[in-house]
Amino acid sequence: MSTNPESLLPFDGVSSGTLRALAAAVRNGSLRPPINTFTLSMVCACPPTLAAGLQTLSEQGMAPAHLALLLETAAAVTDARLAHATAGELVWTGPESVVSHSRDTAVVVSELFARATRSVLVSTFVIQQGRQVFGPLAGRMDEVAGLSVRLFLHVGRDWKDTREESELLRGFADDFASIWPSARRPQIFYDPRSLSTDPTVRASWHAKCVVIDDEEAFVTSANFTEWAQQRNVEAGVLVRSSHFARQLRAQFDGLVQAKAVRRLPGF
Repeated sequence: MSTNPESLLPFDGVSSGTLRALAAAVRNGSLRPPINTFTLSMVCACPPTLAAGLQTLSEQGMAPAHLALLLETAAAVTDARLAHATAGELVWTGPESVVSHSRDTAVVVSELFARATRSVLVSTFVIQQGRQVFGPLAGRMDEVAGLSVRLFLHVGRDWKDTREESELLRGFADDFASIWPSARRPQIFYDPRSLSTDPTVRASWHAKCVVIDDEEAFVTSANFTEWAQQRNVEAGVLVRSSHFARQLRAQFDGLVQAKAVRRLPGF
Protein backbone atom coordinates (compact mmCIF):
# COMPACT_ATOMS: atom_id res chain seq x y z
CA MET A 1 0.00 0.00 0.00
CA SER A 2 1.44 3.36 -1.01
CA THR A 3 1.80 6.19 1.48
CA ASN A 4 0.98 9.76 0.61
CA PRO A 5 3.95 11.88 1.77
CA GLU A 6 1.45 14.43 3.11
CA SER A 7 0.41 11.88 5.73
CA LEU A 8 3.97 11.92 7.07
CA LEU A 9 4.92 15.56 6.53
CA PRO A 10 2.69 18.69 6.55
CA PHE A 11 4.07 20.20 3.33
CA ASP A 12 1.00 22.12 2.15
CA GLY A 13 2.07 25.61 1.15
CA VAL A 14 5.74 24.65 0.89
CA SER A 15 7.21 25.10 -2.58
CA SER A 16 8.73 22.18 -4.46
CA GLY A 17 11.96 24.19 -4.64
CA THR A 18 12.19 24.31 -0.84
CA LEU A 19 11.43 20.60 -0.56
CA ARG A 20 14.11 19.75 -3.13
CA ALA A 21 16.63 22.00 -1.38
CA LEU A 22 16.00 20.10 1.87
CA ALA A 23 16.26 16.75 0.08
CA ALA A 24 19.56 17.77 -1.54
CA ALA A 25 20.94 18.90 1.83
CA VAL A 26 20.03 15.54 3.37
CA ARG A 27 21.60 13.63 0.49
CA ASN A 28 24.87 15.59 0.48
CA GLY A 29 25.19 15.45 4.26
CA SER A 30 24.92 19.16 4.99
CA LEU A 31 21.65 18.41 6.84
CA ARG A 32 22.11 15.45 9.15
CA PRO A 33 20.69 14.19 12.47
CA PRO A 34 19.86 15.63 14.86
CA ILE A 35 17.54 17.69 12.66
CA ASN A 36 16.04 20.71 14.41
CA THR A 37 14.87 24.24 13.70
CA PHE A 38 18.41 25.62 13.79
CA THR A 39 19.94 23.09 11.37
CA LEU A 40 16.99 23.52 9.01
CA SER A 41 17.40 27.31 9.05
CA MET A 42 20.92 26.83 7.68
CA VAL A 43 19.40 25.31 4.52
CA CYS A 44 16.29 27.41 3.83
CA ALA A 45 13.19 28.96 5.38
CA CYS A 46 11.15 26.06 6.71
CA PRO A 47 7.58 26.37 8.10
CA PRO A 48 7.36 25.41 11.81
CA THR A 49 4.96 22.53 11.13
CA LEU A 50 7.26 21.01 8.52
CA ALA A 51 10.28 21.56 10.75
CA ALA A 52 8.51 19.75 13.59
CA GLY A 53 7.60 16.87 11.29
CA LEU A 54 11.16 16.50 10.02
CA GLN A 55 12.51 16.60 13.57
CA THR A 56 10.05 13.90 14.67
CA LEU A 57 10.96 11.59 11.79
CA SER A 58 14.65 12.13 12.50
CA GLU A 59 14.20 11.34 16.21
CA GLN A 60 12.27 8.19 15.29
CA GLY A 61 15.28 6.97 13.35
CA MET A 62 14.29 7.48 9.72
CA ALA A 63 17.38 6.96 7.58
CA PRO A 64 18.65 10.06 5.73
CA ALA A 65 18.24 8.34 2.34
CA HIS A 66 14.60 7.60 3.13
CA LEU A 67 13.99 11.12 4.40
CA ALA A 68 15.49 12.57 1.20
CA LEU A 69 13.28 10.30 -0.89
CA LEU A 70 10.22 11.39 1.08
CA LEU A 71 11.05 15.07 0.50
CA GLU A 72 11.62 14.48 -3.22
CA THR A 73 8.31 12.65 -3.48
CA ALA A 74 6.58 15.51 -1.68
CA ALA A 75 8.13 17.93 -4.19
CA ALA A 76 6.82 15.86 -7.09
CA VAL A 77 3.35 15.74 -5.52
CA THR A 78 3.42 19.52 -5.04
CA ASP A 79 4.36 20.08 -8.68
CA ALA A 80 1.66 17.71 -9.89
CA ARG A 81 -0.96 19.39 -7.72
CA LEU A 82 -0.07 22.84 -9.06
CA ALA A 83 0.09 21.55 -12.62
CA HIS A 84 -3.52 20.36 -12.49
CA ALA A 85 -4.93 23.12 -10.31
CA THR A 86 -4.91 26.00 -12.78
CA ALA A 87 -4.22 27.04 -16.36
CA GLY A 88 -1.53 29.42 -15.10
CA GLU A 89 0.97 29.13 -12.28
CA LEU A 90 3.69 31.18 -10.66
CA VAL A 91 7.28 30.16 -11.38
CA TRP A 92 9.95 31.60 -9.10
CA THR A 93 13.69 31.69 -8.57
CA GLY A 94 15.36 33.01 -5.43
CA PRO A 95 14.57 33.41 -1.75
CA GLU A 96 11.08 32.44 -0.63
CA SER A 97 8.85 33.25 2.28
CA VAL A 98 8.08 30.44 4.69
CA VAL A 99 4.88 29.63 2.82
CA SER A 100 5.08 29.58 -0.97
CA HIS A 101 2.91 28.31 -3.80
CA SER A 102 5.42 28.57 -6.63
CA ARG A 103 7.49 26.24 -8.77
CA ASP A 104 11.22 26.38 -9.46
CA THR A 105 12.33 27.99 -12.73
CA ALA A 106 15.02 25.45 -13.65
CA VAL A 107 12.67 22.53 -12.94
CA VAL A 108 9.85 24.00 -15.03
CA VAL A 109 12.13 24.72 -18.01
CA SER A 110 13.59 21.20 -17.93
CA GLU A 111 10.12 19.64 -17.71
CA LEU A 112 8.89 21.72 -20.66
CA PHE A 113 11.77 20.57 -22.83
CA ALA A 114 11.30 16.95 -21.73
CA ARG A 115 7.69 16.79 -22.93
CA ALA A 116 8.12 18.65 -26.23
CA THR A 117 7.14 16.47 -29.20
CA ARG A 118 6.68 18.88 -32.12
CA SER A 119 8.16 22.32 -31.58
CA VAL A 120 10.15 24.43 -29.13
CA LEU A 121 10.59 28.19 -29.30
CA VAL A 122 13.00 29.88 -26.90
CA SER A 123 13.66 33.61 -26.62
CA THR A 124 16.27 35.04 -24.27
CA PHE A 125 18.66 37.94 -23.81
CA VAL A 126 21.69 36.50 -22.05
CA ILE A 127 23.18 32.99 -22.19
CA GLN A 128 25.73 31.64 -19.73
CA GLN A 129 26.74 28.08 -18.86
CA GLY A 130 25.15 27.12 -22.17
CA ARG A 131 26.00 23.43 -21.99
CA GLN A 132 24.26 23.17 -18.63
CA VAL A 133 21.13 25.25 -19.26
CA PHE A 134 20.53 23.94 -22.80
CA GLY A 135 21.50 20.34 -22.01
CA PRO A 136 17.89 19.14 -21.52
CA LEU A 137 16.80 20.78 -24.79
CA ALA A 138 19.70 19.35 -26.80
CA GLY A 139 18.99 15.92 -25.30
CA ARG A 140 15.35 16.15 -26.32
CA MET A 141 16.36 17.08 -29.87
CA ASP A 142 18.46 13.92 -30.00
CA GLU A 143 15.51 11.85 -28.74
CA VAL A 144 12.83 13.29 -31.05
CA ALA A 145 14.08 13.43 -34.62
CA GLY A 146 11.24 15.62 -35.88
CA LEU A 147 11.41 18.21 -33.12
CA SER A 148 11.63 21.76 -34.53
CA VAL A 149 13.68 24.08 -32.29
CA ARG A 150 14.07 27.82 -32.83
CA LEU A 151 16.07 30.16 -30.62
CA PHE A 152 15.68 33.94 -30.73
CA LEU A 153 18.80 35.47 -29.19
CA HIS A 154 20.47 38.80 -28.58
CA VAL A 155 23.56 39.24 -30.75
CA GLY A 156 24.98 42.53 -29.58
CA ARG A 157 27.67 45.06 -30.33
CA ASP A 158 29.70 46.61 -27.53
CA TRP A 159 29.43 50.36 -27.28
CA LYS A 160 32.72 51.20 -29.05
CA ASP A 161 33.01 48.05 -31.15
CA THR A 162 33.36 49.08 -34.82
CA ARG A 163 33.92 45.64 -36.37
CA GLU A 164 31.95 44.56 -39.41
CA GLU A 165 28.59 42.92 -38.75
CA SER A 166 29.73 39.74 -40.50
CA GLU A 167 32.68 39.42 -38.12
CA LEU A 168 30.46 39.84 -35.07
CA LEU A 169 28.01 37.24 -36.37
CA ARG A 170 30.78 34.77 -37.12
CA GLY A 171 32.22 35.22 -33.63
CA PHE A 172 28.82 34.72 -32.00
CA ALA A 173 28.11 31.62 -34.09
CA ASP A 174 31.50 30.10 -33.26
CA ASP A 175 31.02 30.78 -29.54
CA PHE A 176 27.52 29.31 -29.53
CA ALA A 177 28.61 26.23 -31.46
CA SER A 178 31.30 25.61 -28.85
CA ILE A 179 28.76 25.51 -26.00
CA TRP A 180 25.86 23.77 -27.76
CA PRO A 181 25.85 20.22 -26.27
CA SER A 182 24.75 18.26 -29.36
CA ALA A 183 25.70 17.69 -32.99
CA ARG A 184 22.15 18.59 -34.06
CA ARG A 185 21.73 22.36 -34.08
CA PRO A 186 18.66 24.54 -33.58
CA GLN A 187 17.66 27.41 -35.85
CA ILE A 188 18.83 30.74 -34.41
CA PHE A 189 17.39 34.16 -35.20
CA TYR A 190 18.62 37.62 -34.18
CA ASP A 191 17.49 41.22 -34.49
CA PRO A 192 19.84 43.06 -36.89
CA ARG A 193 19.18 46.35 -35.10
CA SER A 194 21.27 45.07 -32.19
CA LEU A 195 24.34 45.25 -34.43
CA SER A 196 23.75 48.75 -35.76
CA THR A 197 26.57 51.25 -35.33
CA ASP A 198 23.95 53.98 -35.00
CA PRO A 199 23.02 54.34 -31.30
CA THR A 200 19.66 55.83 -32.26
CA VAL A 201 18.77 52.59 -34.08
CA ARG A 202 20.41 49.97 -31.87
CA ALA A 203 18.06 47.81 -29.79
CA SER A 204 18.23 44.83 -27.44
CA TRP A 205 16.45 41.50 -27.82
CA HIS A 206 15.06 41.30 -24.29
CA ALA A 207 12.04 38.98 -24.54
CA LYS A 208 12.36 35.85 -22.38
CA CYS A 209 9.91 33.04 -23.00
CA VAL A 210 9.48 29.40 -24.02
CA VAL A 211 6.67 27.96 -26.17
CA ILE A 212 6.17 24.18 -26.36
CA ASP A 213 4.09 22.40 -29.05
CA ASP A 214 1.70 25.37 -29.31
CA GLU A 215 0.22 24.08 -26.03
CA GLU A 216 2.19 25.70 -23.20
CA ALA A 217 3.97 29.03 -22.84
CA PHE A 218 6.38 30.17 -20.16
CA VAL A 219 6.98 33.93 -19.88
CA THR A 220 9.66 34.93 -17.40
CA SER A 221 12.14 37.55 -16.27
CA ALA A 222 14.83 34.82 -16.16
CA ASN A 223 17.54 34.56 -18.80
CA PHE A 224 19.10 31.27 -19.83
CA THR A 225 21.85 31.41 -17.25
CA GLU A 226 22.59 29.33 -14.16
CA TRP A 227 22.24 32.45 -12.02
CA ALA A 228 18.84 33.37 -13.43
CA GLN A 229 17.43 29.85 -13.20
CA GLN A 230 18.82 28.97 -9.78
CA ARG A 231 20.04 32.01 -7.81
CA ASN A 232 18.64 35.38 -8.88
CA VAL A 233 15.22 36.65 -7.87
CA GLU A 234 13.11 35.95 -10.98
CA ALA A 235 9.37 35.71 -11.56
CA GLY A 236 7.43 34.14 -14.39
CA VAL A 237 4.16 32.47 -15.31
CA LEU A 238 3.55 29.11 -16.98
CA VAL A 239 0.37 29.28 -19.06
CA ARG A 240 -1.36 26.11 -20.23
CA SER A 241 -3.42 27.55 -23.04
CA SER A 242 -3.12 26.56 -26.69
CA HIS A 243 -4.70 29.89 -27.64
CA PHE A 244 -2.09 31.91 -25.77
CA ALA A 245 0.78 29.66 -26.89
CA ARG A 246 -0.22 30.01 -30.55
CA GLN A 247 -0.66 33.74 -30.12
CA LEU A 248 2.83 34.13 -28.65
CA ARG A 249 4.42 31.88 -31.28
CA ALA A 250 2.67 33.86 -34.03
CA GLN A 251 4.38 37.04 -32.84
CA PHE A 252 7.76 35.47 -33.57
CA ASP A 253 6.54 33.95 -36.85
CA GLY A 254 5.46 37.41 -37.98
CA LEU A 255 8.92 38.81 -37.34
CA VAL A 256 10.50 35.99 -39.33
CA GLN A 257 8.10 36.44 -42.26
CA ALA A 258 8.62 40.21 -42.27
CA LYS A 259 12.39 39.68 -42.16
CA ALA A 260 12.55 41.80 -39.02
CA VAL A 261 14.76 39.04 -37.63
CA ARG A 262 17.41 37.08 -39.54
CA ARG A 263 18.87 33.58 -39.41
CA LEU A 264 22.29 33.33 -37.82
CA PRO A 265 24.74 31.96 -40.41
CA GLY A 266 25.54 28.33 -39.65
CA PHE A 267 22.30 27.89 -37.68
